[in-house]
Amino acid sequence: MMKRIALIVSLLLVLGLSAFGGDDKVPPSSADLQFTVVKATNGKPVRNASVILHTLSEGKQDKGGVQVKTDAEGKTMVPAMPFGKLRVQVIARGFQTFGEDYEIKKPKHEFTIKLQPPKEQFSIYK
Repeated sequence: MMKRIALIVSLLLVLGLSAFGGDDKVPPSSADLQFTVVKATNGKPVRNASVILHTLSEGKQDKGGVQVKTDAEGKTMVPAMPFGKLRVQVIARGFQTFGEDYEIKKPKHEFTIKLQPPKEQFSIYK
């Protein structure tokens, strides 16, 4: 019984020391991303916009991805996105689709996306 208690205490000490191990901590390898989507014309938030994220490898979009929607304030977040190249697309009804690639290399990133109104379409029938 005493050996079992000593073993449990030893395990807890080892786990505790490794979790709070001072200078040899492993740096983070993922980032928390925060997005604010607004109208370019007046800065008002865009509710229910789709924010779509794809990681990139060798310049190509990886399969899968993440899609989140903005709230009433035009905000959304994605926790624990791996460091590296990331393609961000934002789609909202009544606006031009936004798309841009970014390099994620810090533990926190904040993005403000300004959506443009649709451009006039050209027609041969005018």
